[in-house]
Amino acid sequence: MVRFYDAVEDSLLKFAVIVAKYRGQYVYCKHRRRNTWEIPGGHREPGETIEQAARRELAEETGAVLYSLVPVCVYSVSAPDSDLCPETFGALYFAEIERFDGTLHCEIEKIMFCDRLPETLTYPEIQPFLLREVERRLFS
Repeated sequence: MVRFYDAVEDSLLKFAVIVAKYRGQYVYCKHRRRNTWEIPGGHREPGETIEQAARRELAEETGAVLYSLVPVCVYSVSAPDSDLCPETFGALYFAEIERFDGTLHCEIEKIMFCDRLPETLTYPEIQPFLLREVERRLFS
């Protein structure tokens, strides 16, 4: 289950996910070990602010070097009706990319540009909700 919040305590933010566009198309990443596509993002490293994590992940996973980054909201993920799976929080960002340097992090094989979510998603139970929330908050 995915929920959205305007803010939570900073220490709860474990992930940064960045819905990114380049020349009007969404940017998706393909991990080397998967046959699916995902929105750029990842774990916050010790000592990083959540914005630093978002910038690092965007650069590593897409090769973006010139972009604007806008915080959108906080999201959480939890298993429905499960007390065993606690709610996990992340920060959701939007980036408008202007330039890439062509360098991808070693785990990312390639990136793709398209107008909508790809059919083969790494996290199909999460990513469509994140994209819709960005569109709702920023583009409607």
